[in-house]
Amino acid sequence: MPWDTQDTMSLREEFVRLASQEGANRRELCRRFGISPQTAYKWLARYANEGMAGLVDRSRRPQRSPARTPADVQATVIDLRLAHPAWGGRKISRRLQDRGLVSVAPSTVSSILHRHGLISPPAVEDKAWQRFEYELPNALWQADFKGHFETLQGRCSPLTVLDDHSRYNLLLQACGNTRTPTVREHLEAAFRRYGLPVRMNFDNGAPWGSPSQPGQVTELGLWLIRLGIRLSHSRPYHPQTNGKEERFHRSLKAEVLNGKSFSHLAQAQSAFDRWRRVYNHERPHEALQMETPISRYRLSPRAFPEALPAIAYGPDDEIVRVKWNGELRFRGRQFKVSNALHRHDVAIRLRPTEDGVFDVYFAHHRCLSIDLNQHEDTN
Repeated sequence: MPWDTQDTMSLREEFVRLASQEGANRRELCRRFGISPQTAYKWLARYANEGMAGLVDRSRRPQRSPARTPADVQATVIDLRLAHPAWGGRKISRRLQDRGLVSVAPSTVSSILHRHGLISPPAVEDKAWQRFEYELPNALWQADFKGHFETLQGRCSPLTVLDDHSRYNLLLQACGNTRTPTVREHLEAAFRRYGLPVRMNFDNGAPWGSPSQPGQVTELGLWLIRLGIRLSHSRPYHPQTNGKEERFHRSLKAEVLNGKSFSHLAQAQSAFDRWRRVYNHERPHEALQMETPISRYRLSPRAFPEALPAIAYGPDDEIVRVKWNGELRFRGRQFKVSNALHRHDVAIRLRPTEDGVFDVYFAHHRCLSIDLNQHEDTN
């Protein structure tokens, strides 16, 4: 994947930070980022000696890159607040500390912001719910579309993917539509760079699922299953199931979209790219004890395959091909599975402890349960 020249610095920073982590497979990182080992070690050496200044092209780098450190503490705090209007006292305090500028207590930062009229009345917080977090990165990715907005040249639907453990944003793409080919193209790019997750969670809207039949596998879902990814869907009308994505969307709206307008998708994407780098590498996250997402994220060891693996079923499975409109015939009866399974083979497997009860699988994914004792099928 060649680097996009308009976002070269962000990609170089992302590469060197991932490559500097303990146990990082640098050769694999080079392959995923599409650069040679020689180039990679050049950037790593420059980053180790000069920090971010070392990642700037030599022909464009200024003669000197002094860190901006205003004498007045209040001016330093105000500058950072103006750069990130949605950040409060704790985030600004931690960011100043991380940058080695000044040490200012969160309460002092808040007082400065109040005195200069830079804090709005507090918004009403959503009702809290119990937070659950996976222990390792790439155990679960949450994916969704942020609600669309209009540009001068048409609609923009931001596609976002977030790692559950680290809150690392893996994908933030300005899309002109929400169709399966578009989503697949951008997910594949993320898989090639970061590897495959164990599981992905979605809501029940298109192209992830069916609002009228929650849990139904779609064409996009079939592709993900073939890649060995396990799928899950949020409970209908329970957005907290994908709560970290919902919270990410709130931050995106507050820090990028509110009060802004864009002429076209490319302009929106430029704004997304700038903010994504800040979100992943600079912005302290309260749920991470004020650490940044990059500090907790690691690449997945499961690389994206160039060819989809063949599906293998067990010797005791009964293999049936799904007919038009998701029709499935078994033991003289007719059942309904997803239309996306048309012309695909599925395995019908007897439950060992329940006589007359079968499960229908596509690869590792259970699509349907059949209870012949009740003469009906249930999802």
